[in-house]
Amino acid sequence: MLVIRAAQDVKTAALGTLAPFLEQPADDTTLVLQHAGGARGKALLEAARRAGAREVACGRLTRLEDRLGFVRAEVRRAGGTIAPAAAAALLEAVGGDLRELAAVSAQLVSDAGGRVDMKIVADFHRGCAEVSGYTVSDRVVVGDLAGALEALRWALSIGVAPVVIADALADGVRSVARVADARRGNPYELAAQVGMPPWKVKRAQSQARGWDEPGLRHALAVVAELNAEVKGAAAAPEFALERAIGRIVASRTIG
Repeated sequence: MLVIRAAQDVKTAALGTLAPFLEQPADDTTLVLQHAGGARGKALLEAARRAGAREVACGRLTRLEDRLGFVRAEVRRAGGTIAPAAAAALLEAVGGDLRELAAVSAQLVSDAGGRVDMKIVADFHRGCAEVSGYTVSDRVVVGDLAGALEALRWALSIGVAPVVIADALADGVRSVARVADARRGNPYELAAQVGMPPWKVKRAQSQARGWDEPGLRHALAVVAELNAEVKGAAAAPEFALERAIGRIVASRTIG
């Protein structure tokens, strides 16, 4: 098997070398082209299509719910079941690479004898593979101070910029503020009113529990101040982030 990753980066001049493999592959050889999509490297794709290659579309899974669904589907495909909390923990520990998630899911089913729970996930996978500013924001707006600070320190340690984290915090607070008055409304109807996609409205509605108007006003003021601090007003932007997280979490009890 010959696997060419990032086929979109293959130069047009290389077609002369690859064309014979595409047009008349050897009986014992399989050629796999992995292409990121778009117009780049289109000549190679067209050559593969003309040769009758099998094409499998693999859309990027950007939403958390979709990645969790992928994990559950892979576990079922391997003949097992997985608890919701275990699926979330596995995704947090392994990250968003679908190949790795598929392999890990099948291995855990085999190791667990079918039923994958939190214990076996914790036994084999610890830590957090991918942390973004939105990971921090999601924990802040639900009042999880310890989890938010842990995610913040992890994010900073892997090189996520303080400005990016501050922007995510501001987006999280604003999203909650937009749906706070209609937290039980239909997400699809609210989406057009508040200018957010339905999945984001649904998530913000669940995060809005525990917030009132005074608390949201205070949190909005905090993220506005933080925006200036991480862009040069504060001597230590990392400390400014920690302080802002504590103030936002405390805002949920104001009023």
